[in-house]
Amino acid sequence: MTKRGTLQLETLACPTCMQKIEGAIRKVKGVSKESVKVLFNASKAKFEFDDAVTSVEEVSDSVRSIGYDVLKASER
Repeated sequence: MTKRGTLQLETLACPTCMQKIEGAIRKVKGVSKESVKVLFNASKAKFEFDDAVTSVEEVSDSVRSIGYDVLKASER
């Protein structure tokens, strides 16, 4: 089933940070690549994913693995 995920991120310092985070999320199997959107001013990442393949926690871990803090992760 397709679900929507949101990550509240640490404050983003530059547009390059945004691009790195989008790239990390897009690499997670089960994430709809077209749905990934990082909102620079709000320091949030939004995406859609197949919960039979991945989870918000796995997406969050992918962002942490490239050096960014995830303050909160949620799905709906």
